[in-house]
Amino acid sequence: MKATREAKNEAPRVYGGVERRRHTMFVTRNSEYHFRDGLCVAVRDRASGEWLPGHVALNRQLSGSLKFYPNGAIRPNLGNPRVGESLFFATGGRDLVTSPLLEVGRPEKKFVEDYPRPLRRR
Repeated sequence: MKATREAKNEAPRVYGGVERRRHTMFVTRNSEYHFRDGLCVAVRDRASGEWLPGHVALNRQLSGSLKFYPNGAIRPNLGNPRVGESLFFATGGRDLVTSPLLEVGRPEKKFVEDYPRPLRRR
């Protein structure tokens, strides 16, 4: 019987190849922002569990994230957003800054399968 990494107290291996997963989910106090290949494809209200088909973030790419400090300073991050930072959408009309991120991860398969169809914009 082979011993598991946990049983041996070994650190998990870190994958060094190209990221192939397509979906990412960013969770704020009120909303979940779901992305596929860097594009916001769905926004879900955390209180009701309902998808928000008219949300301003839909069909927009992330411009980066912002870290707000108690002294009023703001630090931009053009890389991957981290917990404690606010998502920043600066393209395609109105700018949008979310509340700070509580969690960054992958959506469950049931959510990906349940994404609403995009609204046709005129």
